[in-house]
Amino acid sequence: MEAIKEIPGAPKPVGAYSPAIKSGNLVFCSGQIALDPETNKLVEGGVEQEARQVLKNLSSVLKAAGTSSDKILMTTIFLAKIEDAKAVNAIYSDFVNAEMPPARQTIAVKDLPLGVQVEISVIAEA
Repeated sequence: MEAIKEIPGAPKPVGAYSPAIKSGNLVFCSGQIALDPETNKLVEGGVEQEARQVLKNLSSVLKAAGTSSDKILMTTIFLAKIEDAKAVNAIYSDFVNAEMPPARQTIAVKDLPLGVQVEISVIAEA
């Protein structure tokens, strides 16, 4: 098992967790939120802008772990409002492997860290 902690192009964790853990041929990525890695501040502009930043952050985490979005097996999307699922899905669909889309669950939750509108975690093949 290996903790992936140094992630160029992704924000530093805001708590006591690793951005990703690699175990065997699997990579477990912690949920990413829309923090700009250069400023460590939340991006502005609504759920679409947040989703784009989250996916950029996840891409950086996956790359640091030696994999990519094409190898995602399972995605969990947390939304502050389930009404945002359609907008987030449109952006997410361009991120994942269209030939083999991953399994996915989308969950509306009461609150997300730092008041964000979307958080996404993934499990990928290494």
